[in-house]
Amino acid sequence: MSVIDMFDRGWRMGGHRTAYAGERGTWTYDEAGELSCRIAHALLDADLPAQAKIGVIAPNDPLAWITVLGTWRAGMVWVPLNPSSSQDVLVDLIDSFDCTVLFVHSTMISIVDRIRALGKVRLVVCIDAPLGDEPSLIDWCSEMPKTAPPIHVRPDDVVSISATGGTTGRPKGVVNTHRSFGITFAHFMLGVTYDADEPVVNLAAAPLTHSAGMLSLPVSARGGTVVVIERAEPRAVLSAIEKFSVTEVFLPPTVIYRLLEVVEEKHYCLESLRYLIYGAAPMSEEKLRRAIQLFGPILIEFYGQTEAFGAISFLRPEEHLVDGRLRTDGILASCGRPGPFVKVEIRDDKGNPLPVGRSGEVCVTGDLLMQGYYREPAKTAETVVEGWLHTGDIGHLDNAGYLYITDRKKDMIITGGLNVYPSEVEQVLWSDPAIQDCAVVGVPHEDWGEQVVAVVELNEGAALDRQALIRKCKDKLGSYKAPKRIDVVDRLPRSSNGKVLKKDVRESYWSDSAQRI
Repeated sequence: MSVIDMFDRGWRMGGHRTAYAGERGTWTYDEAGELSCRIAHALLDADLPAQAKIGVIAPNDPLAWITVLGTWRAGMVWVPLNPSSSQDVLVDLIDSFDCTVLFVHSTMISIVDRIRALGKVRLVVCIDAPLGDEPSLIDWCSEMPKTAPPIHVRPDDVVSISATGGTTGRPKGVVNTHRSFGITFAHFMLGVTYDADEPVVNLAAAPLTHSAGMLSLPVSARGGTVVVIERAEPRAVLSAIEKFSVTEVFLPPTVIYRLLEVVEEKHYCLESLRYLIYGAAPMSEEKLRRAIQLFGPILIEFYGQTEAFGAISFLRPEEHLVDGRLRTDGILASCGRPGPFVKVEIRDDKGNPLPVGRSGEVCVTGDLLMQGYYREPAKTAETVVEGWLHTGDIGHLDNAGYLYITDRKKDMIITGGLNVYPSEVEQVLWSDPAIQDCAVVGVPHEDWGEQVVAVVELNEGAALDRQALIRKCKDKLGSYKAPKRIDVVDRLPRSSNGKVLKKDVRESYWSDSAQRI
């Protein structure tokens, strides 16, 4: 099975149906499917290497997503690129993952000269407009056949290379296959169910370059409609649900928190909404309860990682309740039960399975797992040991099989559903002449789950311009990775060999928090 089969199943259900709707119009299944076929033929006609890496960088736009469908239809590999990342990060990813083609939106066109200078990218196509003397996407592939090329893929062929961080801060490329994504879709469709021929309308408010894109495919497989908005602004989300009769939407907890603040400003008709999907970051149990009270028993949680995409476990809407009432037995703090196509064990530092109730590292095995890290066999071997993914999350299982995540083994910060690796930020901080040493940690934040905070020691007699340094981090890394605060201390805690004890730094901020992660 190929991931493109998900879209094609919906296409066979009726080409006249609306596949994608957005602020700039709609695409039927015929229109989207035929364009994806033309894109595939144009890629195959471009004399590219087998399994060529195709980067797509654009804000939320149906046309950009159709280029991903065309990439898969050509048997090639999608490299998702987040437009909110800095140019330095994007250029590094395109280089590291050996992209030979880039589909780019006109809003990101300033990066093109830097990409061409890499020498690896053979072809740049502007998604929505001509680029200098080069045609737009539509013109580029307009003469190509509108039927699917005869491409055969195998289950273990690569379908995407997605960036993740590492303890050094340099991104690793998570290699996923048709097989691993197939399990993701199976788990999602087991959790998010519909009756036959029931309308299915997904709202892609989160980036299509992240979970929202992948979660659109089960909708397409059901012949449903994916509504695309540019950003997850709360009022825009609520208005879109009302306007398009949305039945499901995935949002990180930080956006749900903001929805709670505005949903009562005016009356929104939200009766169509069947599933409010949350994940990608820890969620406040108190705010989860409030969301269920406001929206009804429609919340469903998915827990996963890029390395085991999106669906290690899930907590269905009815599992949030007992006898029609909100649970008070602690289950709301869990990530639900593991899906049927994965196996989860809690292990100690030596790799030994731990009994129920004991905390250790969450380890996962099954076809959901990534193939490995792109061109990094040593790091792959450290993470996947004898077929088991060591997630780096600390948690436990209870007697009923529910999985709880209680901490993270590594220092990664999750802020608003996005991953930040402290060492990447620390590299920028260390470049400031005023700073002697530093530690970047995640501290509790009511909306974001965690916020990035830098704790620094200054050189003797030095003065620090906090705002200028924060601006520098934004310019280098992107705004979500930049510290929201810089605290100055006389001395950072250190071990006997002089290493900064980041756990102790973090503990000072979390010791009084009831929402300990």
